[in-house]
Amino acid sequence: MEKIQLHIAKIIISMTFVIIAFAVSPNLTVSAASNDELQAAAKVFDADYYATLYPDVAAYSNGSQLWLLNHYIYHGIYENRNASATFNATDYMQKNPDLQILYGDNMLAYVYHYANVGQFEGRDGIPVAGTEIVVPKTYTLLGIYSTEYNHEAPRGNNIAIAAGHVNGTVVEPGKTFSANKAIGPRTAANGFVDAPVFINKEHAIGIGGGVCQVSSTIYAAMKTAGVPASERHPHSLPVNYLPAGWDATISGNTLDLKFVNKYDSNIVVWETANNGILTAALYLQN
Repeated sequence: MEKIQLHIAKIIISMTFVIIAFAVSPNLTVSAASNDELQAAAKVFDADYYATLYPDVAAYSNGSQLWLLNHYIYHGIYENRNASATFNATDYMQKNPDLQILYGDNMLAYVYHYANVGQFEGRDGIPVAGTEIVVPKTYTLLGIYSTEYNHEAPRGNNIAIAAGHVNGTVVEPGKTFSANKAIGPRTAANGFVDAPVFINKEHAIGIGGGVCQVSSTIYAAMKTAGVPASERHPHSLPVNYLPAGWDATISGNTLDLKFVNKYDSNIVVWETANNGILTAALYLQN
């Protein structure tokens, strides 16, 4: 595995994302998207198109397809930005007044309806402008999943650090992804702090507590992608951020989450932690 070279420090990217979001939407309060809404948005979203049409946003994405999708879900959709050359949520709402009675100004509801019902009914979601742009796809989304966490708690610090280490990890054909290797040692020198952990079916406090949510969210994305784990271990106690059987604990170098890239192209593992929303995605490089 190797890291995609990042030209801007990740902490600066995260801070800039927040600054931009406030600048364009100062009065906007958006709740976390459900995983059903996340999956629907991923179906209609074209990151390469989005980056080309909106260079003001792409300038801060550092090439991350997941960052662009997050921007669309939490900001772009409310700014009347196109998800792709074939869908704009605001235009879809205006072209389908019967849906306005059901969904009002819940823009993600229109995305969900179009992705799962509307397009099969032949409803028109084509943008009023921007349809002339044709951009070759550089990545294909394999699977995506998000979980929620308290970003103000100590474990939130650990989650943000661990996700930042994973973000942009490239898994070449035939190579193995290791969550332990991608995240690195959970030490104070690396910025990790003490937070709640599970040890032998007991609640305890340990350095790096919370990083298992990072590996577990990756595993959930793997399940939606149909990518089997070559190594995976459940927690000794249930977790509250994922369905039963969707978690994957890691510990030192003894317990790990791994998968083998069986494709002929690179898999890139993107993971972002922003304001209590942790999202992992696996993309196939075209």
